[in-house]
Amino acid sequence: MATTIPAPTLDSNDDIALADRLKLGRDQIIAELHKLIVGQEDVIDLVLLSLFTGGNSLIVGVPGLAKTLLIHTMAQVLDLKFSRIQFTPDLMPSDITGTDIIQDDPETGRRHLVFTPGPIFANIVLADEINRTPPKTQSALLEAMQEHRVTVQGKTYVLDEPFHVFATQNPIELEGTYPLPEAQLDRFMFHIVIEHPPEEEELDVVRATTAIIDPHFTRPVNGDDLIAFQRLVRRVPVADPVMRYALSIVRTSRPKSKQAPDSVKKFVAFGASVRAAQYLVLGAKARALTSGRYHVSFDDIRSLAHPVLRHRVLTNFRAESEGVTTDSIIDELLTAVPVPKSGM
Repeated sequence: MATTIPAPTLDSNDDIALADRLKLGRDQIIAELHKLIVGQEDVIDLVLLSLFTGGNSLIVGVPGLAKTLLIHTMAQVLDLKFSRIQFTPDLMPSDITGTDIIQDDPETGRRHLVFTPGPIFANIVLADEINRTPPKTQSALLEAMQEHRVTVQGKTYVLDEPFHVFATQNPIELEGTYPLPEAQLDRFMFHIVIEHPPEEEELDVVRATTAIIDPHFTRPVNGDDLIAFQRLVRRVPVADPVMRYALSIVRTSRPKSKQAPDSVKKFVAFGASVRAAQYLVLGAKARALTSGRYHVSFDDIRSLAHPVLRHRVLTNFRAESEGVTTDSIIDELLTAVPVPKSGM
């Protein structure tokens, strides 16, 4: 007998008050970030959606675009423990998770093993240039992302909540790198692309970074608030047509789908998994709340299609040879899948 899952609701006074607090907190966090970060509004929005949903994200951009500064500043504003791991070819799994070391007990004179936590034991972990370390070490981080725990010498250690990983990749200088396998890429909620800012914003960056900067951050949201927001997001209702629309986009990205447009059949090797639909809906719930709404719209789904699908729609050699990008294929998907006419 099938189990009926109750539909989520957001109708109690406490939920409404918390939703209002989430929106206000989001605006306050952005105001604090802009004491140090110039522009990058879209990137900041996606990072906040990652935090509000409990997700992890991959940030891709050339050096010098403040990827590290943004995540570190976000941790400061939220008063969360921050850890940065520089991934290199010689990095070992124990360098991330920690390891047991032998220590002398001054009372008994005997030696015993004591676990020394690694940098993964933080609330916000920045995995810098994750593709510069071998798969074995990458897997140690990705296990922690998925399970929120690590296992060392057969013993399991639970990571403190909230726990988020933001990994960066450099799209240039690919020699000597170890690209993340597709199954591991799928663990990231968003693939965020950070671009060079417009000229005036870039001028502001130069002006600010060549002067003395000593910002004082207020902390409008803390870790406990973040956990409460993440639980609230999952209670946001989603109408069935909206959820089906998200799923249709994902299913249409698969070359074997009858609804797939010609560009997908021609240029896509593998389409997105069901996890893409899950993240589309979850991210859309958070986007609705940050926009002051208590329901998800079709536009919420469409706005997150690129960061959710960008690393899940895998192109073939023909696409590479003809210069067809994943983003252009996602554009085709959004055109090919009609928005249901329900007025949402």
